[in-house]
Amino acid sequence: MDVLIESTKRFEKDIAKLSEREKETAIRKINGCAELFIIDKPNVYRKLKPLRIHLNSYDSSLYTMKISLKLIVVLTIDEDPIFGQVILTLFRLVTHDDFNNAYQGVVESLYQDMHHQEREIVLV
Repeated sequence: MDVLIESTKRFEKDIAKLSEREKETAIRKINGCAELFIIDKPNVYRKLKPLRIHLNSYDSSLYTMKISLKLIVVLTIDEDPIFGQVILTLFRLVTHDDFNNAYQGVVESLYQDMHHQEREIVLV
C-alpha cells in the first residue's frame, strides 16, 4: 500500500511561518504517521482525533493530529483500496488557540457546495 501526502496552499503558508525546529518536528510527525499507516493502520487512527461532520447521509474524514503542545494539523485520510493507496491531505497547521477558526474555514471550504443544506458538526 502506498501512502501519499498532499498539502494545500494554506497548509504550506502555515508551515512557512514556523521556526526551523517546529517545521522539522511537524514534518517528522507527519511522515511518521504515513509510515505507521503502512504497518499499523489501527494505531494511526487511535492517535488521531476524528472531527465528524454529518451532512445528510455523508460523513467526513477530517482529523486532527497533535504535532506538539502548541501545534495541530487538520487533515483528511482517504483510503482507496482499488488503487491500493491512502491519501493524507494536510489542510492547516495551527496553534491550539487558532484551531477553531482554522477548522471552521476548512469545513466551509470543503463543503461550500452544500452550504445551503443543514449541517450538524459533531466533535468526537
